[in-house]
Amino acid sequence: MISKELLEILCCPIGQAPLKQEDDTLVCTECGTTYPIKEGIPILLVDEAKLPDGVADIKQLKCYKGEK
Repeated sequence: MISKELLEILCCPIGQAPLKQEDDTLVCTECGTTYPIKEGIPILLVDEAKLPDGVADIKQLKCYKGEK
């Protein structure tokens, strides 16, 4: 379980939208991408993310802003 304080400061690395916790994952409130929580640690790496159904590439997400 992620603490409320930590969850308040975490954001999706793709579009910086807030995240919500669902079981052992964090879900972006804007694009629906999910990130795993392993041994209590949120893994906010795009390579570890699961894209929403029907999305084959990160560039298809509405919140994708391109490479920085």
